[in-house]
Amino acid sequence: METTDNKAWSPYVAGSLTGLVIIVSAWIAGNYFGASTCFVRVSGFIEQLFSPSKVATMDYFKWFGPKVDWQVMMVLGILIGAFISSLADGSFKVKAVPDMWAERFGPSPVKRSAFAFLGGIILMFGARMAGGCPSGYGLGAMVQLAVSGLIVVMCFFAGGIAFAQIIYRGGGSK
Repeated sequence: METTDNKAWSPYVAGSLTGLVIIVSAWIAGNYFGASTCFVRVSGFIEQLFSPSKVATMDYFKWFGPKVDWQVMMVLGILIGAFISSLADGSFKVKAVPDMWAERFGPSPVKRSAFAFLGGIILMFGARMAGGCPSGYGLGAMVQLAVSGLIVVMCFFAGGIAFAQIIYRGGGSK
């Protein structure tokens, strides 16, 4: 049997703590996890620096306005927290191409970046068409014990597993 010196958090502990944070967030602030709106607001905020008159005419920003809000701060907190956590457990490393991707598609950082960017565009387009962050909805609805939340999360996992099997054809890093 192979042993490793893995100091990573247990996924059960991390998932449980995430659930607690969602519950506390809903209880105290009345907000559930979600991040897709923050990217739209930040892009509007940046565009407002260059063309405030154009942003002022956009219907979306008349309702929500480009601003730094709790979602922007949450995403920033996730980035900072992940960085601190990876430093604390010794897993931090700068890597342009993950091993699993390199084994399947080659070591090109340009190819990896292009596919990641394209995937991000598709995900944000879908999130905006859905009217918000689907994963935030799934987690928020599960906290409320809504059956629809459980169905959404099950579909996310099923779709992710199926897509990974198609893309990686059952292979991966060993």
